[in-house]
Amino acid sequence: MSRRKEERTNKSKKLVIAGPCSVESEEQIHFLAGLLSDIKQVQVLRGGIWKARTRPGGFEGHGNIALKWLSEAGKAHNLLTATEVATPAHAEEALKQGIDILWIGSRSVGSPFVVEDLAESISGCRNRIMIKNPTSPDLSLWIGAIERFSLKNIPNIGVIHRGFSTNWKSEYRNEPKWEIALELKKVFPDIPVIVDPSHIGGKARLVEGISSYAMNLGFDGLMVEVHEDPGKALTDSLQQITPAALGNMLKKLQGKALRKPGKKLLETLRVREWMNDIALTHRLLTEAKAGLSVKTKSIKV
Repeated sequence: MSRRKEERTNKSKKLVIAGPCSVESEEQIHFLAGLLSDIKQVQVLRGGIWKARTRPGGFEGHGNIALKWLSEAGKAHNLLTATEVATPAHAEEALKQGIDILWIGSRSVGSPFVVEDLAESISGCRNRIMIKNPTSPDLSLWIGAIERFSLKNIPNIGVIHRGFSTNWKSEYRNEPKWEIALELKKVFPDIPVIVDPSHIGGKARLVEGISSYAMNLGFDGLMVEVHEDPGKALTDSLQQITPAALGNMLKKLQGKALRKPGKKLLETLRVREWMNDIALTHRLLTEAKAGLSVKTKSIKV
């Protein structure tokens, strides 16, 4: 059975999506696809096409032409393909080029208007549509996005947990807040939920640990950013790993048992999150007090 066919039929297999943050060139995506196709656990080749950054001026992707590169690389190396879409025009072009999986990014999911427009534009689509969590830790917003796509007769929905933005210093780029993703699994037990350790960690050295934790919690797969030379990546260079590192990591993770998190685990995660919030509040208050003390001393009476 080909890997493209297996992804659609083998529901018990962990879904592994891998590839660069951005499709940087035709040569790059074909080269990476060749390396990733040698890793038997990888079923899907990902690549960013439209890369609007927080501020303009940097590399923002090659646009439509890169869709053709991604699609052809997947076909040449027997891999499914996936990319992010943020507008109806993106979705239309991606489907026209034969991209197998579309995902909706966190910033898009944060706006019900954007979600509704996207869902309407692909009403009845049979491709897999994967929905990332919103940037804010709002379970209702995440559930609402899934419901909007479901109401448009889109049956093949999946979810990507990529962590939540914070306005404080953290070990992670995006806080995992695992209990929210696990609650979502309870609401939609038949929808696969995979984890994006690259965006949660924000650092290559954290990817393996986050991936292992995710598998222990019973999530259904991973989406990992991979680059042939991460230090030279045009976007998100710090969080991408090499194909060799991905292969080694997946070998270590192979055989991790599927678990159904029980009430005790969920309660433990809630308590841990509560304790983290208390510790963070204490640290911020301490820093604020120290800053106020310095300012007070500098005031001349």
